[in-house]
Amino acid sequence: MRREVGAVPGIVAEAHRLVDAARAALANEARPRALLADCAGRLDQPLRIALAGSLKAGKSTLLNSLVGQDIAPTDATECTRVVTWYRYGSTPSVTAHAGDGARANVVVRRGGGTHGLTFDLDRLNWNAPAPREVDHLEVEWPAAALAHTTIIDTPGTSSLSREVSRRTARLLTPDEEQAVAVPGADAVVYLLRRLDAADVRFLERVGAGTGAAQGVSGPLGVVGVVSRADEIGAGRIDALHSARDVATRFAGELERTGLCQAVIPVAGLLAFAAATLRQQEYAAFEALAGVPVDELSAALLSADRFARPDVALPVAPELRAQLAERFGLFGIRMAVTLVRLGVRDSATLAAELTARSGVDELRSVLDVQFGQRADQLKAHSALTALARVLTAYPGSPADALLPRVRTLLADVHGFAELRLLGRLRTDELGLPPADLAELHRLIGGSGIAPHLRLGLPVDAAPSVQRDQAVAAVRKWRSRARHPLADQFTATACLTAARSAEGTLGLLPE
Repeated sequence: MRREVGAVPGIVAEAHRLVDAARAALANEARPRALLADCAGRLDQPLRIALAGSLKAGKSTLLNSLVGQDIAPTDATECTRVVTWYRYGSTPSVTAHAGDGARANVVVRRGGGTHGLTFDLDRLNWNAPAPREVDHLEVEWPAAALAHTTIIDTPGTSSLSREVSRRTARLLTPDEEQAVAVPGADAVVYLLRRLDAADVRFLERVGAGTGAAQGVSGPLGVVGVVSRADEIGAGRIDALHSARDVATRFAGELERTGLCQAVIPVAGLLAFAAATLRQQEYAAFEALAGVPVDELSAALLSADRFARPDVALPVAPELRAQLAERFGLFGIRMAVTLVRLGVRDSATLAAELTARSGVDELRSVLDVQFGQRADQLKAHSALTALARVLTAYPGSPADALLPRVRTLLADVHGFAELRLLGRLRTDELGLPPADLAELHRLIGGSGIAPHLRLGLPVDAAPSVQRDQAVAAVRKWRSRARHPLADQFTATACLTAARSAEGTLGLLPE
């Protein structure tokens, strides 16, 4: 396994050791024994990333686009009101779980035309004598994207049903009434259509988990997504430019308080449609590209108008309706424009649409912020869980473990890097733009490999990397000691210096 800059040696092994010691000390206590068993299991399981956001933010559509398969229902059925876990499995299956452990197989129906999957929760055969209320669903699917990451689709945080909204809150930000409950995810992708007070409050609750010594509320990693980005510009061809401006504004507001490590605009509908583009659809775009610009623009004033039988276009009305539902007006305009500019096959069109959807940028950010730091994020979740259990069940030899757990939560450098990544755009950090960019790179904002942290080519000689790392250590320690540096800036500079030292320790002599 790749050793990570910023992690104490064997952070997962250390977390395992502490959890195992606590399990031995609390072996006669049923509830903490179960919690600690779950805690130990998490360290060996794939990273858990939760998709959260307000109602109709596009979570299920984004999940489908990230996985590249139609595995999450996007219609407003009962299954969108419960937490759904998507895990890797050799064969597709969907299982309903009740709060008491009862289970039932779920029938999966695939709709005709453009309609995707539906999970039928009306007729469940529980392995128990009486019907149960569904607590959560587990979907196993043979998708490569799920091999190393479990994705958790959550109900809308702004649902009209308070209980539905609480299901997401209980998963990500256990409250005082759930004293022994622990966050169910290691990281969060939070979808925003607008930035309102409810979004900020929820992110603040998640962000409470980034506190150094007492970080026991929510997951450590949070990335924001301006979802359904194509709708911000009313489906115009420049919609993503408008969405990027919005994302920049959101990022400034959220990163000022460290609530997100990045904010990315994504047109999830376009991303998924591109990943599943059919030859028949490419042929339709090719035919539409031959329509005069003014004539096609008039037809694309609305989705209803585009699909009307009395609008004369060289594509059947049924197929036009399918294109409108799968790609949206923005996607249709973009696809036709690309064909007019010279795209000549469906594979190239799919790649171009994917690139313009923003999903590739999101995947890159998720890899840098979450994937490359999976051990750190999982260890943080386990240590957070352990701290809560030890606090809730005092009076055993396990009490002696709590100081070490809190020290790790406070001092592990990788955790400090993740916390700082969310605040690098803040006005509080008194550094010029070039230094800010270098600091961002040093603490792993562009990747955790030594050459990426140092801003060097992948084939840079070890001696060159060592010289660069030594220079960075000296520079950032000197910046931290500057008499005019405030405490926050000095701490950020020391974090960069420690990252450079960690990089130096990975390089051959």
